[in-house]
Amino acid sequence: MKTKTRAHRKLLEKDIEQYLCRQVERLGGKAYKFSSPANRAVPDRICCFPGGQIVFVECKAPGKHPTPLQLKVLKFLNILGNNVAIIDSKEKVDTLIKMVKEDMQNGANEQ
Repeated sequence: MKTKTRAHRKLLEKDIEQYLCRQVERLGGKAYKFSSPANRAVPDRICCFPGGQIVFVECKAPGKHPTPLQLKVLKFLNILGNNVAIIDSKEKVDTLIKMVKEDMQNGANEQ
């Protein structure tokens, strides 16, 4: 019986979430686990970055999609003026980190 090595196994939501946390911390931020027992479908992580930028992140396994209730919560948070992201791959984590870095650099240039 063959066992899948780590490099060959299918990525899970927890793998994406762990990668996100590492990348946020590399940038000097913190990715807090968001749990609200009285409110279902809140995003998985609140990512806080240097300079005050905050992004609510819903992590999914590759190819998976948020539930309608999760989408409703993300839309509401966005309407309130918050940054939100749905991430289902390491590449999307990298894209988010790149965008945050650019915003951080632009903010530093404006001061």
